[in-house]
Amino acid sequence: MRLNNIFIKENERIDDLHRNGYLIIQDPEKFCFGVDAVLLSGFAKVKKGEKVIDLGTGTGVIPILLEGRYGGDDYFGIDIQAESVEMAKRSVELNSLGDKIEIMECDIKNVFQYFKPSDFDVVVSNPPYMTAGGAIINKFDSKAIARHEILCNLEDVISASSKLLKFGGRFYMIHRPYRLVDIFVLFRKYNIEPKVVRFVHSYFDREPTMVLIEGSRGGKAMLKVLPPLVIYDESGNYTDEIFNIYYD
Repeated sequence: MRLNNIFIKENERIDDLHRNGYLIIQDPEKFCFGVDAVLLSGFAKVKKGEKVIDLGTGTGVIPILLEGRYGGDDYFGIDIQAESVEMAKRSVELNSLGDKIEIMECDIKNVFQYFKPSDFDVVVSNPPYMTAGGAIINKFDSKAIARHEILCNLEDVISASSKLLKFGGRFYMIHRPYRLVDIFVLFRKYNIEPKVVRFVHSYFDREPTMVLIEGSRGGKAMLKVLPPLVIYDESGNYTDEIFNIYYD
């Protein structure tokens, strides 16, 4: 099948991003973006003229949503999985964003083969959450690679982000609350100062399941904790704030 002269494979589907009429190609048998990617795109801030990179871009959803929200024409997304990169590139072309967003196949650990240090104003990342541990994992499965620290770990992401950022540049990440101490320790190790934290709760009376974090390379010590972000109301519908993140 073809849409806007872009080839869509048999197992793939087209999803509406509800922003600027943008669409995205996904393969349910591989990996589809979740609410975490949308929340990160709503949390991150991009100012006019800033250069942005998404580490582990997957479907390319975060650069596409950021461009839709903030405009600009200097976005990059890198991912180690060739299939994801190829699909993300087609999504970029499907939305006629090829002059604004570049998707590249790249290992985070080798990112400086392609980019210079201190080259970006903003780095965003929705990295693998789960450590490999002792679980039995198919290390060649695309979903496992996206979810588990198989090909990169938390330190790889934070180290690369610090080196990619200009002094004063901002790093935005979403992760699990139980990793927060590890995150702060690694931030300080690589000269990223935690500046803003917001916990994400499925329901207002449940413990948080995710945490949004903003850090500044070389920033001064002062942490702001924002009010909780609640996804569902008592009826199981999106709260107004979540609805606005998706559809505003």
